[in-house]
Amino acid sequence: MNKLIVANLLRRPLRSLISVLAVAIEVIMILSIVGIFMGMANDQRQRTNGIGADLVMLPSGASLISGLSSASMPVNDAIALRRLPHVSIVSPAIQETVTSSTSISVVYGIDYSTFNALRPFAYVSGGPFAGPREAIVDSVWAKAHHAGVGDSATVLGQKFRISGVIEPGKGGRVMVPLATLGQLMGVDNKASVFYIKCDKPSNEHLVTDEILALPGLERNEVVTLNDLLSQMTPAHLPGFNIVIRAVTGIAVVVGFLVIFQAMYTAVLERTREIGILKAMGASKPAITGVVLRECAVLAILGVLLGVAGTYGVRELTMHIFPTIPFQITAGWIGRGAAIAFVGSLFGAMYPAWMAARKDPIDALAYE
Repeated sequence: MNKLIVANLLRRPLRSLISVLAVAIEVIMILSIVGIFMGMANDQRQRTNGIGADLVMLPSGASLISGLSSASMPVNDAIALRRLPHVSIVSPAIQETVTSSTSISVVYGIDYSTFNALRPFAYVSGGPFAGPREAIVDSVWAKAHHAGVGDSATVLGQKFRISGVIEPGKGGRVMVPLATLGQLMGVDNKASVFYIKCDKPSNEHLVTDEILALPGLERNEVVTLNDLLSQMTPAHLPGFNIVIRAVTGIAVVVGFLVIFQAMYTAVLERTREIGILKAMGASKPAITGVVLRECAVLAILGVLLGVAGTYGVRELTMHIFPTIPFQITAGWIGRGAAIAFVGSLFGAMYPAWMAARKDPIDALAYE
């Protein structure tokens, strides 16, 4: 039977190849979308954790995932926060989304002295801002844009001289002075987020209560860094579940239809072969098993090709768009493979059932 299965697949190599490619494309679609979403969430998680704060204060209604909001909190709120007995560092900042033809990124406007005090920058080259029109970029951004110290970075249509290149993992990939970004956005002396470091990590909840007791700050959102990081998962990204369901559904339908058409056509072509098998005593489960095993071989080959193809897509994506993270995990490889494999078997179920029902007399008389 195994030789028969292999011979049947090799008899129509183009059809078999198309079936394998359909399953591979199904796997690539699922793993690529998930890989980009997971890469974005985990990259943001790593860079937020690298800031070094214990607490984050956001305006009421701001996103806990990205921290993005309008810059509506007065920078001078930092004065009141620093007076609290268990607060050691307060750093106001602005986070602004910047889109381009190749990426979506968040530019940070920072107060350098306090932001650096949370956790010092690790410089690859250059150093801090020397003026209002200077920027600090991380090495990933610098490599992607073939830029270094002394070159220009464009933020909101304005040119900034790069004063320093830092190791990635702390804040945004591009950081400019807080006051300058505020002026460009028309929100002078405003901040969209405050990063707060306590004298002791164990005082996080005490400081939270003290902040919310201050007049004018009681409606703000104050969260611990651990709580914030726990929200930075792909499932919490806006639209993640919807996109995954949509892509998975489309991929499964494509794989199902191609496998169904391939196996249905194969069964029609092999009517006499099926009649001979049944005349020799092959049972209905045996005939069904032959068709499903052929489908399983195609599905396994497609899954393997799809996984390899996903790694190829990741390399290509990282080459063309270096700042877009792309993460492939063993868990999602298993899920993607299972979805594609089961979908393929469902596509072969009806052709297998149809083959098992054929009457051996009619099959042998078929021309």
